[in-house]
Amino acid sequence: MYCKKCGKEIDETATFCPACGAPVSDRSVEPVKETAPAAPVRTNQLAIVGFVLSFFVALAGLICSIIARKQCRENGEGGAGFALAGIIISIAEIVLVLFYVVIFVVVVAHLPMA
Repeated sequence: MYCKKCGKEIDETATFCPACGAPVSDRSVEPVKETAPAAPVRTNQLAIVGFVLSFFVALAGLICSIIARKQCRENGEGGAGFALAGIIISIAEIVLVLFYVVIFVVVVAHLPMA
């Protein structure tokens, strides 16, 4: 076989011409594909809002966190951890408030009337 560029005789198994360095066939080494770095995952802002609200207004935090968790699953956004934490904190706060209200009502009901 002969090199198409310089015309020198080359071995059949060669991928490059030893004389000029030209590729022998199209099946030579494939070019390296450059890939762009992966874009950072966007964090769902509603997840952060729900997390923060869970400390102050538990019901609003619970609603926002549930919606944000669903959006994170559907859109592939980040922030699912914030949303889950907001759900857990909101539920815990609601349960504690209900517990304290029940205790308060029981105590007030058992106070002697003046």
